[in-house]
Amino acid sequence: MTVVLDTLRLRLHDIAHGRSGDKGNRSNISVIPYTEAAYSLVLEQVTEERVLSLFGHKGASAVTRYELPNLPALNFVIDDALEGGVNSTLNLDLHGKTLSFMLLDLPIEVPMDRVHEFTQGRRKN
Repeated sequence: MTVVLDTLRLRLHDIAHGRSGDKGNRSNISVIPYTEAAYSLVLEQVTEERVLSLFGHKGASAVTRYELPNLPALNFVIDDALEGGVNSTLNLDLHGKTLSFMLLDLPIEVPMDRVHEFTQGRRKN
């Protein structure tokens, strides 16, 4: 019996980078694919529901996803993710700057025959 794997599980950071910021108790995280080809994959798999589930342990109550196809990028606004906000939290990351790394660790299923196409713009460290 031959098993053919048609997808490869990568982390979102393998096909995209991110930026984060804050306003009060809201976190704002942008996800920018390295290639335009990866945008449709990110649209399909990085949903409001998945992001809310990912940040649920931090008390997140809602996620709004904004699609920016001309960039191409996504922007997520996550309510109640900063444990009260900059002036209220005891969290060491007051502004939520590292939250983009948490989102970029999200598993993504990438078609095997398109892995190179989606990851070609990734910087090698």
